[in-house]
Amino acid sequence: MEDCIFCKIIKGDIPSKKVYEDDLVYCFLDINPHTDGDCLIVPKKHILDFHDAPDELMIHINNVIKDLEIKYHLALKSSGLTIIHNSGVGQEVKHFHIHLIPRYDLNDVSLKAKRELQSIDKVYETIEKEFF
Repeated sequence: MEDCIFCKIIKGDIPSKKVYEDDLVYCFLDINPHTDGDCLIVPKKHILDFHDAPDELMIHINNVIKDLEIKYHLALKSSGLTIIHNSGVGQEVKHFHIHLIPRYDLNDVSLKAKRELQSIDKVYETIEKEFF
């Protein structure tokens, strides 16, 4: 897609700090990182979100995540990894991507809700009606 920032990064029109690349994906450091090593895994083919991604690509991305987690642990001494994908709300760039956020301690990334949550029973009741 012509105006997609990730497509421009993949083509080399916009510079990036590449951490991994193969025939299917391009991974680069996030310019607004949550922690040291925060990166994005982006399919080279323009795909809107994970609903449009072929199963084979999702399996491949999962394997890349596993490999990068090991490399981050060895290189950056991270203690773990948070994996995030925003689809719809929060998806600033309309090109499927996954954030890999190396974790160094329990409090380095906050994922707490910014609104009051319903009770777990109420949420389950709503889901149960739709799922089962």
